[in-house]
Amino acid sequence: MFKELGAMMSLLRNQGKLQEEMQKFQAQIGAITAEATAGGGYVTVKVNGRFEVIGVKISDDAWKLNDREMLEDLIAAATNQAIAKVREQVAAESAKLAANIGLPAGMMSGGLPGGGN
Repeated sequence: MFKELGAMMSLLRNQGKLQEEMQKFQAQIGAITAEATAGGGYVTVKVNGRFEVIGVKISDDAWKLNDREMLEDLIAAATNQAIAKVREQVAAESAKLAANIGLPAGMMSGGLPGGGN
């Protein structure tokens, strides 16, 4: 615990580096995207690093089935898969940020997007 407290105090003394690293982190997560499909390609959803859905594609074959409930389920499934992929990527970037600023990686998991919340 004292080691973590020491790392936090060090950060407070070097706020410039912390701000710089946080800006880099924000830019990096903004560039993250992940895509997932469901129903054998009937539905594809794309999510960005801010956990925003930025695209949904529904295949012509899916429309032809004329099954609204199935499409709703496939959209939810693809969205959840894409979010899970983004969460993994953001967690990896959080770990890199922690290493760059001298914190143990576990300290970042509670306060940053996708870090295990």
